[in-house]
Amino acid sequence: MDKILLEICCGSAGDAIEAWRAGADRVELNGDLFHGGLTPTIGNLLVAKRETDFPILTMVRPREGGFCYTKAEFDTAIEDAKLLLQYGADGLVFGFLHENGTVDAERTRILAELALSAGKECVFHRAIDVVPDWREAIDQLAELGVTRILTSGQEPDVSLGTDTVREMIQYAAGRIQILPGAGITARNLDRVIRETGTTQVHLAASREQLDTSTRNNRSIFYGGCLYPPEDRYSLTDREAVQGIARQLRERG
Repeated sequence: MDKILLEICCGSAGDAIEAWRAGADRVELNGDLFHGGLTPTIGNLLVAKRETDFPILTMVRPREGGFCYTKAEFDTAIEDAKLLLQYGADGLVFGFLHENGTVDAERTRILAELALSAGKECVFHRAIDVVPDWREAIDQLAELGVTRILTSGQEPDVSLGTDTVREMIQYAAGRIQILPGAGITARNLDRVIRETGTTQVHLAASREQLDTSTRNNRSIFYGGCLYPPEDRYSLTDREAVQGIARQLRERG
């Protein structure tokens, strides 16, 4: 049975280090997972690279809320991409759409060429899950040389989209990799693999950590209109990732 590659979605260098210690094969490094993942800082990339020894792909997403960016936002994405590659990113993860939800092939080409010319991978993220025609999108992305597409099969949870993911894999026919992700857990992992025929999975696993430094004044909040507790944050759950990695090894 083929080995199933395990990619962990991370929101910090600490997350990436925990994923590496737990036996993951690769990570996608982001900032601000609360908003679906934004461009990480160079500091997080540098520390993650220094403390681990596996591929670290970095998100390039200049803001939350969709994938059709202004010129200034796209220019920012280009500069971020150059810096991330310069400081050791093993690949870039991005997604650019037009206002009608179709793939922005020109902007995708620019980011793909930056990664590929540096000998790195390029991944089109779950923006694929809102395109009107995923077959057309796969054709475009494969022609542009994109390495891989991350997808939930155009469903909120990949366990609901396994039929579409399998169709995507079959339609791609080796021209481009299809990576299922979103909502994969230890409980549904085997079913997702079986029903899609994938050889790789993408998932997040985190646990709550406490930081008591804000408890002197509980009325203070530093974020926006949502009010989560200020004395806690999430960190990749090493034991959960270890369990999934062990589960994947034992499948063979």
